[in-house]
Amino acid sequence: MNERDVLDVLHVFCGGDGRYGNALGVVRDPRAYPDQASRQALAAELGFSETVFVDDPERGVVDIYTPGLRLPFAGHPLVGAAWLLDLEAVNPPAGEVWVRQDGEFTWITARAEWAPPRTLRQYASAAEVDALEVPPPGEWVYAWGWEDEAAGRVRARAFPGRGEGIDEDEATGAAALLLTDRLGRALNITQGRGSQILTAPGPDGTIEIGGRVRLAAPVPASR
Repeated sequence: MNERDVLDVLHVFCGGDGRYGNALGVVRDPRAYPDQASRQALAAELGFSETVFVDDPERGVVDIYTPGLRLPFAGHPLVGAAWLLDLEAVNPPAGEVWVRQDGEFTWITARAEWAPPRTLRQYASAAEVDALEVPPPGEWVYAWGWEDEAAGRVRARAFPGRGEGIDEDEATGAAALLLTDRLGRALNITQGRGSQILTAPGPDGTIEIGGRVRLAAPVPASR
């Protein structure tokens, strides 16, 4: 990025103490990156698990990239962009995503079929999830175990396995969406070092994903 470009860096799905959360880069004026090739190159340069380009801030039209590929839908980028732009809906390629603000939490409503495929791998306990080593690249694994099944509390870790330099994803909304769809119940997920993701199934087959967002750095980026 050059000195004229401004990159907003957010942390999405922060813990109750405001720490942790998954870093997200948001380019609110992407005119210098008009095509997929230039956007993909910037996302690789920045190195966040996802970078969002805001093509229409009023209608919430956004374009999402990992360091290695473009995504039609991703949870933490949409929660972060919705919070930053203060919109009632955001529009990634997958479809219109409704947004609501609930005190300290920002929620989006999505469908499980929008999420990229993930291997959801259950372990017998939260301690087993904590003890996992990063697996070799090749499979996108969401490892999870119950902390308190009756209360819907889950311990999870995410291993993208894409060889993009991100061995473990701190907080993953799309995988939480898939897990909620599989279990059919509201979840309170602690992921990574201490991020928190809340989910709730809706009556029409949709699922809400919610979390805290904080602004890390609205700064000119010269990289």
